[in-house]
Amino acid sequence: MRFIFRTMLLLVLLLAVAVGYFAYTPMALPSTPFAFNLQSGSSLKTVAHQLGKERLLDQELIFVWLGRLSGKAGQLKTGEYSLSAPVNMMELLEIISKGQVNQSQLSVIEGWSFKQFRAAVNEHPSLKHNTQALSDVELLQRIGATEIHPEGLFFPDTYNFASGSSDVQIFKRAYETMQQRLAQAWAGREAGLPLATPYEALILASIVEKETGTPSDRDMIAGVFVNRLRRGMLLQTDPTVIYGMGDKFDGNIRRKDLHIDTQYNTYTRAGLPPTPIALPGVAALHAALHPAKTDALYFVARGDGSSQFSNNLAAHNRAVQRFQIK
Repeated sequence: MRFIFRTMLLLVLLLAVAVGYFAYTPMALPSTPFAFNLQSGSSLKTVAHQLGKERLLDQELIFVWLGRLSGKAGQLKTGEYSLSAPVNMMELLEIISKGQVNQSQLSVIEGWSFKQFRAAVNEHPSLKHNTQALSDVELLQRIGATEIHPEGLFFPDTYNFASGSSDVQIFKRAYETMQQRLAQAWAGREAGLPLATPYEALILASIVEKETGTPSDRDMIAGVFVNRLRRGMLLQTDPTVIYGMGDKFDGNIRRKDLHIDTQYNTYTRAGLPPTPIALPGVAALHAALHPAKTDALYFVARGDGSSQFSNNLAAHNRAVQRFQIK
């Protein structure tokens, strides 16, 4: 019995040494960097077999034992991983249990239309495309939005995400971020603005975003539109006309286009258009709700990105002659 006990003890010690050796000995990478993808629902045994087939693991069983003994077997995170240097089994378990996955980025640009945003999402190679077959309305429903028109509802920013993430997550994060930013801006708005709801502020901010060529002009541009709304004047802003033209816009807006009535033509219809016309950034939101205190009612592009502001039509016509008519 003593011999059997000693033999078993020796075997246990040898096994412990072997496990310890494999647990803390760096494994050579099949390639540098070595990339692998863990699918949703993969068990530790499945992961071990996958990494064995990909020539990272030589001892799949030991890897499984280590995962179970360390309590990490049920903590595996899906996603795309990349190893740039050799790791041992314990380090590998730490990486995949903490979800230290590859990070990708998507930059959403201020002033983009929702159509441009959606195209950028659809074209991103690191996203799982679960919304491509959905209509805009279905997409909004999928992310829990209550609106029926997507324009302006998504905050322009740079979004980091794990490679292999669903595009639903990007849309949902951008939507929720805009909801938060808009609510904060609306809560701190200037008193007495001719805006009844946060959504109207979003519409105005989108127009300010599209009209601003130089950031220093942004508050003045907002001030002009607020003054026009207060006086019941037509907004007469070209970007709304262009938005209403849709795919018919060929890059040039002509005088005749200003007279073709659409629900977005602010030369033919009073007040704000029915929806935003772009994705406004935080600066445009702030300007719409904190416009410059000015008497200006008109502005015209100078040709260098900045605008010339005027208090009356005569002065505005002179500015048009100077900067626009050659």
